Amino acid sequence: MSRVAGVEPGQRHLNGPQTTGRDYRNLSEPEHGMRCDRNVTVGMRDGIELLADVHRPDGDGRFPALIAASPYPRQIQDLGAPMGFIEAGASDFWVPRGYVHVIANLRGTGGSGGTFGFFDAQERRDLHDLVEWAAGQPWCDGNVGMIGISYFAMAQLEAAVERPAHLRAIFPVAVTTDLYEAVMHHGLFSSGFVTPFLAMVGLTSARSDRFWRGPLVDAVRDLLRTAPLHRKFATMNGESSIALLHAALKLHHDPHPWDDLWRAMAVEHPLRDEWWDERNLLPLLDRVEVPTYLGCDWQNVPLHLPSTFPALRALTNAPVVRVAMLGEFGLTWPWESLHVEALAWFDHWLKDQDTGILDGPAIRYWMPGADEWRTSDVWPPEGSKKLEWSLRADGALGDDQGAPGERSLMVLGEGLGRARPSDADPPTQLAWTSEPLTEALDVAGDLEAELHASATAADTAWIVTLQDVAPDDTAVDVTAGWLRASLRGTDPDADAAGPPELPCREPESVVPGLVTTYRIPLVTNARRFATGHRIRLVVTSDDQDHITPAIMEFRHAPVGTSSRNTVRSSSGSCCPCPGSPAGTPRKRARARERCAR
Repeated sequence: MSRVAGVEPGQRHLNGPQTTGRDYRNLSEPEHGMRCDRNVTVGMRDGIELLADVHRPDGDGRFPALIAASPYPRQIQDLGAPMGFIEAGASDFWVPRGYVHVIANLRGTGGSGGTFGFFDAQERRDLHDLVEWAAGQPWCDGNVGMIGISYFAMAQLEAAVERPAHLRAIFPVAVTTDLYEAVMHHGLFSSGFVTPFLAMVGLTSARSDRFWRGPLVDAVRDLLRTAPLHRKFATMNGESSIALLHAALKLHHDPHPWDDLWRAMAVEHPLRDEWWDERNLLPLLDRVEVPTYLGCDWQNVPLHLPSTFPALRALTNAPVVRVAMLGEFGLTWPWESLHVEALAWFDHWLKDQDTGILDGPAIRYWMPGADEWRTSDVWPPEGSKKLEWSLRADGALGDDQGAPGERSLMVLGEGLGRARPSDADPPTQLAWTSEPLTEALDVAGDLEAELHASATAADTAWIVTLQDVAPDDTAVDVTAGWLRASLRGTDPDADAAGPPELPCREPESVVPGLVTTYRIPLVTNARRFATGHRIRLVVTSDDQDHITPAIMEFRHAPVGTSSRNTVRSSSGSCCPCPGSPAGTPRKRARARERCAR
């Protein structure tokens, strides 16, 4: 039997946290060898054929199947490389424990027929057919689950809304349910990720099966799987992935459909419309009727984290939903974290084994700063209070407005002919910082910044980053929010107690010089701000310059208009503070507090 991956002595060590702090029982043991059927054809209802690699136990018998599907090369999912495309999970963990690991390429990628549609309705139909195909194979016992993070997670919910008869459970960790939300950030194009992402998918899809299975890739696989090098990948973050993706921009790829898709997103569909609506699963999630395990890491602010809790709220007909929220390096590449957690999940639903996966509250979350697991049955946690702060004219983040006033920043478009900025220019970003906390402050839930601001241009951007500032002035970016000023309109039917919902369908003119209210939702997060630390809110209107904060280095295409933007001291921010050992800072009792739902 080939070497088995896991957490026990003598096994190939898996990187990352493997559970949410619990011990499990009756888990499947590694008892099987492995075989692989390569380039298996899977017929779709319209005659197109997808290609899949089927990793299965070496021997007779029928087993549950776990499907991992994406546009990324199926041939390198065991490569061991620290790149964001290696996300299908470890076959050498699943197969020895009695699962068939099916890794498939979506339509138009990796040799599969047809044209890639990027999260469209055709992709959903294909995934339904893929599940039903697997269930009917002689190596499958009829029980099918799905696995993998990021696009592999997106594929799971795509399949689930189509209700294939043999899909029993899914594990969509780090999922995106709404492509507009991931790409446009309330009207600001996430160019730092989307542009190189599509180039990389186009580049890898053009490579032949012979290339991916050749001696060079085999040699790289052997090197990357050496234990000392593999351990280093456990602490590679999102910035590392972005650097690798940008390398793809220097290489040639076929413009169709990759550049067509890029142009559709970046140029042709700036507002929510039918093109984006086809790629939004949120309205369809009430069709999901299988147990669903959601999750993400708190650092994934600009991509997958925004979908996690909306998906939780929308899965109204799933019989069971569980959530795991991870801390720093909770999801790195190659994806190997939470495999024991997922084994407990699939052993329960696909093998009918009592593993303990359903014990306790539905949500388990790591609290950064406190560095401990916490639990809740609802989000935000029960007993949360909203703590409100004012953006004072003196640069303080305080519990009152202070003296009325304002602060200005400047954003410049291209082609102005200036050799360099002038010392007389306003700054390109503003920051408001609290006094050092006299006791620790726990924050968990939805956050919001409300700016009362004006611009001298007909449109501009607002980019807000919340930071945790240590006594030595080292700042950690916690979460962020984004808004194109002309798309500031909020949904009047949204829950008034929650964060604003921004439809982004009808632009509203920005009147130069007029003070306007901008409600900017920050991505849900959790953190303990320690005693002696300060809380900082940074506001800018263009994050292309690397001196401005950008979580995971996801930066945005500028709006392009030059403007002097002014923020009034009546502006503020609010965050939910759950009941905890840390409590809330009593000296800030004047801040308005109300229960957060």
